[in-house]
This record gives sequence, C-alpha cells and structure tokens, in this order.
Amino acid sequence: SVPKTSENFLALAASGSYDNTTFHRNIKGFMIQGGDTSGTGKGGSSIWGGYINDEYDAIHKHDKRGVVSMANQGPNTNGSQFFITYGPQAHLNNKYTIFGQVLDGFDTLDALERIPVNNKNRPLTDIIITSITIHANPLADK
Repeated sequence: SVPKTSENFLALAASGSYDNTTFHRNIKGFMIQGGDTSGTGKGGSSIWGGYINDEYDAIHKHDKRGVVSMANQGPNTNGSQFFITYGPQAHLNNKYTIFGQVLDGFDTLDALERIPVNNKNRPLTDIIITSITIHANPLADK
C-alpha cells in the first residue's frame, strides 16, 4: 500500500492542481509524463510542500500497459508529477512509486502514444489535462 502517495495524488486532483497542466514528456513504447503543477516540466511539489518519500510494496510492479507511478528526480523526491506506462517497464520497479492502473480508456492511451514529439520527447502539440474527476476516494472519509 502507498498511503502518502495516494493521499497526495488524490488531494492534488481534488483541489484542481492538475487542471490545465500538460503531459510534457511522451516516449513511444515507454511512458507519458505530466502533472507538473509549476508548468515548467521540471517542478511540482506535494500537498505538504516539497517532496514525499518513495513507497514500494511487493505486489505492484511496472509489468503492464497503463501503470500509473510518481515521477521523481531520485530517491524520495516525489512531488506532483506522474507517468503512465505504455508497456511493461521492469527496470522501474522499486525506483518509482506505483499508485494506480488505467482501467478504461486504453484507446486514449493508444492515441497519446501516437502523438508526434520533438527530439527531447516533448509533444509537438500540447496535451492538456483539462480536469481530473475522482469517482471514488477511499481516503475522503479519513
């Protein structure tokens, strides 16, 4: 279980912090990354300010398409950025905290993977997260 990471993502989403942010990195066959609340592609902090520690468990692995994980700059540097895998990425296990899985909308993930990028893997057209809807928040009653 990844309680701090889950609380962080859900709170950022519920507060609208991800609204109108972009997916700023898109690598076919690997992943798409977004959630930088600073808008630079290099920042974004947790709901507590700064970073939160990594959280790993033995159950969750980067073993399929649609795994959702926190992006980081090294150990214990999780802020607001996250990524979604385009396929299995075993080399990411125990380096990036997994907190979700795409359950539906794989046609959208397929379309995102096909968007052209520049030589720095930045999409040539903006991919904008207009808003995030939380349908069920298991932490809301805590």
